[in-house]
Amino acid sequence: MGRNYLSLEPVLPWMEMDRPLRWSHIFGECGPTVVEIGFGLGDYLVSQARTCPGKHFVGIETGWLPVKRTLRKISFAGISNVRILKVDAVLAFERLFRERAVESVCCLFPCPWPKQRHAKNRLFSQNFLRLLNSRLMEEGELVIVTDDPAYFAWLQEQVPDTGFRMDPRRVGPQFSTKYEKKWLSAGQEVFYELSLKKHSHWAWPLKEDIGLITYRVEHFDPSRFKPQRCYGNPAVAFKESLYDPVRKKAMIRCIVGEEGFMQNFWVEIVREEGLWHIRPAKGCSLLPTCGVQRALDIVYASIR
Repeated sequence: MGRNYLSLEPVLPWMEMDRPLRWSHIFGECGPTVVEIGFGLGDYLVSQARTCPGKHFVGIETGWLPVKRTLRKISFAGISNVRILKVDAVLAFERLFRERAVESVCCLFPCPWPKQRHAKNRLFSQNFLRLLNSRLMEEGELVIVTDDPAYFAWLQEQVPDTGFRMDPRRVGPQFSTKYEKKWLSAGQEVFYELSLKKHSHWAWPLKEDIGLITYRVEHFDPSRFKPQRCYGNPAVAFKESLYDPVRKKAMIRCIVGEEGFMQNFWVEIVREEGLWHIRPAKGCSLLPTCGVQRALDIVYASIR
């Protein structure tokens, strides 16, 4: 089966990189950094990067399908000033961008989560706006465009006490994105743009990795090894486990959820130098967080 992309180079392996990311080193030159949250099929991201070759464009998405399609468009456009972060937007701005590192941020047609019980999932809450403010340069700009007037009104309610000046207005079609085309075909020709200009700085320190504590125990009985899930925040669930009696090595798959971020990784219990070592399995890409530490603590408690 042929691959649907031409190069993976624009995708940053951010879990293996020093954080926060140093964008001038990544792009190989100095220049302002522009971020698009939820770039979808990548049409606007690639168009802007082609139009402004002196700027660095960073696209944030969580799904692999939009990333694949955007990689093809980047290759066909012959541009080198785009990088992709496959990561949740809140985590990206908390950990990967320094304060005052970004010239502008845009998000076109974010999910409005129209049902009241889902409103907690909306991205651009007052807290998230404060986080974005901290990462924007002085006079930096955030632009959000939506087709939903109720969501547009909610967005404006989030702006006070975030360090932004607000300019709400109605606009016509201009972005040629998938959702804009969808609403146009349904007869909608008016959209809603919220432009936020930074006028004062909101300090928001970087969220840093924690130093994971690993364990060593003298005895381990795989037949009695049954760690129990943990509810709350963080939440930890344990899935399949494996044991190799020849190599004296056990592994268990862990799923950790905390603050909207999910990690799926393996913990190993391996016999070395007369002791059983409990630690994240080698080769696993994970972010050292309180949830990962909680998983290690539970494994250790179930063994000793």
